[in-house]
Amino acid sequence: MKSFALVRADDLDKVKIALHDLERYGNIQFSATPRCIEPEYADELLVSVMGVSLRAKCNSAALVELKNNAGAAISRLKKIHPPAHVVIISPKHGVFEELTGKFHKFPEFDRAFIPKERPESPNAAQGKVEEGKPVQEE
Repeated sequence: MKSFALVRADDLDKVKIALHDLERYGNIQFSATPRCIEPEYADELLVSVMGVSLRAKCNSAALVELKNNAGAAISRLKKIHPPAHVVIISPKHGVFEELTGKFHKFPEFDRAFIPKERPESPNAAQGKVEEGKPVQEE
């Protein structure tokens, strides 16, 4: 029986890392490409599944269909510490059927990492600086 993983975070990079961690370290198998969902909708899903009021809103979210059943996914999720809030949605949750019908209508989530530009250090133009050694000028 399949399930869904809802991934919510403060920023897009944390969602990407969490998806990677679920597959790599949690050995959780995705049955489809993760989908991008609106943060507000993700917050609504969380409240519906958890049955508690929202403590903090998210700024980025994804939804992925899992090959693993909910119990196995939750067990594996407990063993890793992704940098995002991950909620497993099983067929016993009221929103499961809604998600099953809507899942393929959501746009695909872009999982590519774009390296952040690092500010160039003053010594970078002079060549490689060895740690702990002063830069020698020629």
